[in-house]
Amino acid sequence: MSVRLSAAAISLSAIAVIAGPFLADFVPSRALAHTEHVFAAGEPGDPKKPFRTIEITMTEGPGTMSYSSGSIEVRKGEQIKFVLKNTGYLAHEFLLDSIENNAKHKIEMEKHPDMEHDEPNGKKLEPKASSDILWRFTKAGTFEFACLIPGHYEAGMKGVVVVK
Repeated sequence: MSVRLSAAAISLSAIAVIAGPFLADFVPSRALAHTEHVFAAGEPGDPKKPFRTIEITMTEGPGTMSYSSGSIEVRKGEQIKFVLKNTGYLAHEFLLDSIENNAKHKIEMEKHPDMEHDEPNGKKLEPKASSDILWRFTKAGTFEFACLIPGHYEAGMKGVVVVK
């Protein structure tokens, strides 16, 4: 019995590996997003441990889109609770990652603009909505937070987190 179950499991695994690329055309992009993402900027925070709160407001104006802060400095190992508020009239995102990963993800967003984000390192907020992200910065370096909705990044919706 266990031999048949093992054989069945191996067969199903093989089918999933072979069929995976073909399924992408039939599965909504938001279902495929972020399934194997490795977080470059650290890891989700622990609400039982101390954290510092930083409020980030998202908005747009004539020809511009922005966050209330374009640069944030934190210590390696520090936990930050980002309190996100979209005061604008358009949906915006806050995606925290390496500059390189955000650049790659921006290309994917251009192909799939309806991709949803409700990840440990990113949120999409509708107009007048708010949310938060608790993040622990485990690596030193410069990381980026950005709105990757097509056109928003180019309009100025990006910033950096410098971890020392």
